[in-house]
Amino acid sequence: MTYVWISAAGLCVATLFGTLIGFMIKNLPHKWNDTILGFCAGLMLAASVLGLILPASELAGKEQWWIVAIGVIGGALFLNLLDMFIPHLHRIAGIDPEKHVNNSRINKILLFVMAVTLHKLPEGIATGVGFNSENLDGAWTVTLGIAIQNIPEGMVIISPLLLAGVSKMRTLVISLFISLLEVAGVWIGYAAGGVSAIFLPTMLAFAGGAMLYVVSDEMIPETHAHGYQKAATYALLIGFMALLFLDKVFD
Repeated sequence: MTYVWISAAGLCVATLFGTLIGFMIKNLPHKWNDTILGFCAGLMLAASVLGLILPASELAGKEQWWIVAIGVIGGALFLNLLDMFIPHLHRIAGIDPEKHVNNSRINKILLFVMAVTLHKLPEGIATGVGFNSENLDGAWTVTLGIAIQNIPEGMVIISPLLLAGVSKMRTLVISLFISLLEVAGVWIGYAAGGVSAIFLPTMLAFAGGAMLYVVSDEMIPETHAHGYQKAATYALLIGFMALLFLDKVFD
């Protein structure tokens, strides 16, 4: 139980720390924004595979590999449905709908922030589920990877929101909500993962699939939209290898 509290608090503090840095560096150039986001994408790819999908596969065994496959696809479909049915964020952000109906730039900013918000819950679930296992290495790998990526992720949402016309106070509240959503996810994952040993690999795979969906559908396209795709691609590779290295260090 103590480990779960430490994990949840660490993820929350990492996001808020990134938020504070974001307020200090308001006008982050697109090149650095895409590079940092690419690094985050690499961390998430590694965390989803090393900390979620592979442990799920080991728990399920060869005879129940289909549980992992269903979990991964289910996680992706879940986020896909949320992406389709959750309304635009203009009410939450406090932006006049009439001002951004035909403004594709503001719409993209809000959709990006929504994507960040959407994956916080499954990220938290991914972490919490892992603490039901006897071997906690996977859970700490996921926690570490998500915490590291939460810092730059907290940074990159601040500048776009401010540029879109969101007030500083509302931006801070949105960031706090996003971080607390991840804390809730940790406890949901911990509670759900303890229900059944069969449920555990499914939950791990589900969270892994959700993270893969976010990386492929939202993060990589965003980092390739401003002409800095090479820097973003190498940053992704560095992020992936960084978590792989940390996984070996803490193994």
